[in-house]
Amino acid sequence: MKSSRTASPSLPQWQQQLLRIINLRPNETKRTFLMFAFYTATSMGILWLEVSSAALFLDTYGPDSLPWIYIFSAGVGFGLSVIYSWLQKFFPLRWVIVVIAVLMAGPVLLFRWGLAFEPLLPITIFAMRLWTEAIYGLNDLNVSITANQLFNIREIKRTFPLVSSGNLVADVLSGFSVFFLVSFVGLQNVLVLAFLIMLAGSGVLWLISRNYEHAFPDSLQQQAEAGQDDHKAQRSRGTIRQYVVMLFSFFVLAQIVMYLIEFEYLTQLELNLEVDEIAAFLGIFSGLLGLIELLTQWFTSSRLIERQGVFAVLSLLPVVIIGISLMTMIGSFPGLLGGTALFLGLVVLKFFDEWLRYTLVASTRPVLFQPIPDSERTLFQSLVGGIAEPLAMGGTGVFILFVIAWADFLGFESQLLQAQFFLGVIAFLAGVWLIAILFLRSQYLELLVKSAQRGLLSGSEANLRALRKAFVEQLEKPGSEAEKRSCIELLSQLDPQSVGEVLAPRLMTLPLSLRKQSLEAMLEYPGSEYAETVRELLKTEQPPEILALALRYIWITDDSPAIERLQSYLSSDVDPVVRGTAASLMLKHGNAREKNEAVNTLRQMLTHEHERERVMGCRALGEADYLQSLRLYIPNLLQDESLRVRRALLEAIAATNLEEYYPSLMKALQYKSTREAASQALTRLGNDALDMLAEVALDPYRPDSLRNQAWQAIGNMGSDAAIDCLLQNLITSWGSTRRTLLRILLRMVQETGFKRNQGIDAALDRFGRDGVEDLINQELTFIGQICGALLDLEDAVLPGREANLLQRALEELQKDAIERIFMLLRFISPPGAIQAAQVSWQGGSVSNQARGIEILDNTLDIPSKRAILTILDRRNWGEKVDVLRESNLFVYRQMQPSDRLRYLLDLRYFLSDWALACCFHLARAQRWSLSAENTVACLRHPTGFVREAVLSYLQVASPRVLRELLPVMRQDPNELVSNQVKELMAELQVD
Repeated sequence: MKSSRTASPSLPQWQQQLLRIINLRPNETKRTFLMFAFYTATSMGILWLEVSSAALFLDTYGPDSLPWIYIFSAGVGFGLSVIYSWLQKFFPLRWVIVVIAVLMAGPVLLFRWGLAFEPLLPITIFAMRLWTEAIYGLNDLNVSITANQLFNIREIKRTFPLVSSGNLVADVLSGFSVFFLVSFVGLQNVLVLAFLIMLAGSGVLWLISRNYEHAFPDSLQQQAEAGQDDHKAQRSRGTIRQYVVMLFSFFVLAQIVMYLIEFEYLTQLELNLEVDEIAAFLGIFSGLLGLIELLTQWFTSSRLIERQGVFAVLSLLPVVIIGISLMTMIGSFPGLLGGTALFLGLVVLKFFDEWLRYTLVASTRPVLFQPIPDSERTLFQSLVGGIAEPLAMGGTGVFILFVIAWADFLGFESQLLQAQFFLGVIAFLAGVWLIAILFLRSQYLELLVKSAQRGLLSGSEANLRALRKAFVEQLEKPGSEAEKRSCIELLSQLDPQSVGEVLAPRLMTLPLSLRKQSLEAMLEYPGSEYAETVRELLKTEQPPEILALALRYIWITDDSPAIERLQSYLSSDVDPVVRGTAASLMLKHGNAREKNEAVNTLRQMLTHEHERERVMGCRALGEADYLQSLRLYIPNLLQDESLRVRRALLEAIAATNLEEYYPSLMKALQYKSTREAASQALTRLGNDALDMLAEVALDPYRPDSLRNQAWQAIGNMGSDAAIDCLLQNLITSWGSTRRTLLRILLRMVQETGFKRNQGIDAALDRFGRDGVEDLINQELTFIGQICGALLDLEDAVLPGREANLLQRALEELQKDAIERIFMLLRFISPPGAIQAAQVSWQGGSVSNQARGIEILDNTLDIPSKRAILTILDRRNWGEKVDVLRESNLFVYRQMQPSDRLRYLLDLRYFLSDWALACCFHLARAQRWSLSAENTVACLRHPTGFVREAVLSYLQVASPRVLRELLPVMRQDPNELVSNQVKELMAELQVD
């Protein structure tokens, strides 16, 4: 067995330690490194170009011309985004990302040539600055799209901070190297170096697209068409569109705030420093800032995002901007620090903006697009990233130009007032940005849940109306009978109260089999307004089953039924279905003479030689309030050779509350042939059968199928006493019994104007939220014990089939505990979100599991949240043990395998039967000694194969004790054990 204590046994120890420090998994290393190399190379080239163009631009045009750069860059950026989207329609995405990377580098050589000619110098400088602003966002977009294709929603939280740190490494390297490069090779040759390194980055991206070709779709258009049907319902509701609009607003606001800060920052540099000082300051500032950002990305960002969540991290930057902007405005008043506060405040504001923007915000950017379906994600990402940022850039430029041009009109008598105005605007927009983040968070979770629930029907009133319309169309148009039958069944389950409205007008046109099914469904919610429609059936010849159902419906809904009309159906030549129905109605509602007539009819049916007569007679008994002399026939009918007769009689016993025959119901529950009918009958008895069912359900020596059926019958009662019984046993039970109880409680939906779950409400009333969290912590503690056992057993590298069997049994126990945790979470969190998370996590693929964990990450608000996410994630046993131990959920102490096995047996009440048997088989194979207490206790275990495992262990561990036990176990009720006892007695020569 492989050890799971370390991250990856195949890696050297120093590499494993490094991966832990930077919060990375071994299977993510290669992809992350290649993305890091690509981003570092292209960013270094762009940053060399930016620093060079910034100094030249400020010297040639001054900061007042920056708005024109923003406006023209918006146009160029928009054009590039259109090209990006256009290319995806005709070429595979793996080609498009490489072409875009090469396209960004190409014009840099032209700038090198333009700087050599004096007449072209002003145009070249302007174009350099223009191109720098335009491709900055395009490069980030290219990286984000590539990362979203390579990593899933959970991986990207860990890996993208490291990938985006490539930009910070480029900051450090370019910031500290640009001064020396300019001094030694000259500014023009720096552009050549920028071109070459950007081209090298394109080469790395080509390598990524080649090695991970499977991660990229053939083309965006084909992918979108392939996913059109899957997401049609989502698009019709506009959920994706609303989310994309919020994303668009988020990025527009983020970019506007950034450009306003940059404008004021550069303005203050131009006012307070000389040109040479600006270049040196920018280089040192970028270098120091890049170093701090780099440390943040490597050691802080991924952990902070995983623990605090995407949107808590995103909210940090606008909050900081608001605080610093307001403090700078106040401090810059003439009576205080004036221009000094303005300069220092904007430098600090620029520092925090860049620090948090290019660490935390940049790390979360691709995650925001993950809830969008794969078939549409790349399209929306290129459109939002390509349009939002240029739009923000252009809009900011126009706004700044307007303020400068109308400065006198606006009352800006000095640069100080103008700067204070811009700071106020920055603070206001940061506040709007913060509100947009809060709205985005709610839609992010909603979209994740809907993507996981895709294809499931919703029970909302709007959807029910749409469903009713669809059902009517399905019933009226030509089609197969099977499709219409399914339609009626679905309508009965989803909206039973509207069954009569939909089915009654169409009874006469439906086929006979569907007519019977429709009447049965209508009888669940009978309405007098449909009685006349049903009465029309009596005027035409109908099969007996339909006629009987129609009679019952009319009798129930008629205000003043004429009982004499039923007498004509008591004749012996009438089909027993109709005759039994008429007799039961007369027996329940007739006068003495009519009841006597009905009793005679039923007596003849109950003693008739034909099975059909006896079955219909038994069913009619269930409608009677008083059986009179008919109860004399019940003992014989309970022994009837016909299974259908016995089943019908069980229903009659429950319907008439014949207490002396309740034991017959419990006995019938034991047999598979009558179990369902007995369960329905006991459920109908309600609290009268509660004690009997609880006794069977709690008896460990009864078969599991029988016990589960008893619990289900209790749950179906739905009474307060039944729910209280379930909740009381939920606390004391474990394993499969607890899972059964949780399932029953979660299915107890009650219609009271709106859907309520009785089980959830009752559990919260009894335990409270803290009580449910304690049950979750119990499961986590159990998982911790399982992980600790797996860790110790794997480290020992035990040979043999028995060790493998025990390992698999323990892994199954962990899966069962996780299933119970999901169920418990539905009691204290939105059930729809938890169910969606569970469906995704159980989907099998790594991507689906990541989506499920992300839903939980944004849904749960309990102290054990991190422990739950860690257990669900693909972590090794050692990491799970560490997190559970840090959460104070259990105490782990490394043990020898034999000690661990004995410790597991001390927890035998929490183990499954198979895991318990595997413990004894492993002890036998390894010849480990076990305590007498555990051995004797398991020798009395209700499951046969556990007793068989104990006997096999004693055969090796203590033959003397085995000799004494064998005569006692000779009559064991389990055939497997009794045969084993006989073989051992013969082998050991025991009399």
